[in-house]
Amino acid sequence: MKHDIKGKIGLGTAPLGNMYRKISEEEATSTIESAWSQGIRYYDTAPFYGAGLSESRLGDALTAHKRDEYVLSTKVGRVISDETEEKSGLFELGNPNKIITDFSEDATLRSIEQSLERLKTDRLDFVYVHDLSPDFLGEDWKEHFETAKTGAFKVLTQLRKEGVISSWGLGVNTTEPIEMALELEDTLPDLCLQATQYTLLNHNDALERMMPSAEEKDVGIVVGAPYNSGALVGGSHYNYQQITPDIKKKVEQMQEIADHHKIELKSAALQFSLAHPVTKAVIPGSSRPDRMAEDIKATKEEIPASFWSDLKDRGLISEKAPLPAGK
Repeated sequence: MKHDIKGKIGLGTAPLGNMYRKISEEEATSTIESAWSQGIRYYDTAPFYGAGLSESRLGDALTAHKRDEYVLSTKVGRVISDETEEKSGLFELGNPNKIITDFSEDATLRSIEQSLERLKTDRLDFVYVHDLSPDFLGEDWKEHFETAKTGAFKVLTQLRKEGVISSWGLGVNTTEPIEMALELEDTLPDLCLQATQYTLLNHNDALERMMPSAEEKDVGIVVGAPYNSGALVGGSHYNYQQITPDIKKKVEQMQEIADHHKIELKSAALQFSLAHPVTKAVIPGSSRPDRMAEDIKATKEEIPASFWSDLKDRGLISEKAPLPAGK
């Protein structure tokens, strides 16, 4: 494997693009510095996060540190225009710049050039093809996938071959696009970012197809959104939407078992996602500085085997799921 992720926890910086709420420059910088002080050295961002806002904030903060001391990933598939547009959705409070979805060769190179400028760096470690998936592109997503095969996939494979980047893959919220990419021969990814689908709360489909295929092809998986947009830690969102009653009930059942065993559900969530052999890192996102220490602590909490047994007995996690060693 070419990728080198320093540590098992990274910082996902989507919240720093003003996702859900507007945060100040000071709070954004403090969040990144808090992550650094806790030993986090992997940072993930994307042009989509606030139309470049997350990348700019991350770039500003990381200029205080030597480039060789951290690992950086961003994404392609969207180009930020100088034009502005009316915003709505996850990042309506981000920058007003228009976002153009484009997986072609030219757009991929342009996107990388823009990201390097915003991030104030001369190189990227990992690059993910972003949201090449039905949840963002609808029924036409497979047409975009075909464009990406001769566009973004080809460019990134060549950049990896030349040593310009260490690794590339898809960064998506569903499993099918990664499964399709893992069937390619000339443009096989080697590190994919999969958000929301391999979590304590939601993992059955990934266990059936994506994770075994990744293991067979020696492709690493970075797990994003391990709390399912906050659902597992008492939030009101699940997979970037309002939480539904059935999901809320499942979380309450898990919380009840966690309380019985006197452990934090957050700890179980992080350790579960990390336990699979193909998982290379987990990147919870945050815009609050104090959460960094919580996440680091959560990976170290001792969780009794009886907790996992209780989850299985109540049908809350799959019998096939790999569990933390020695727990």
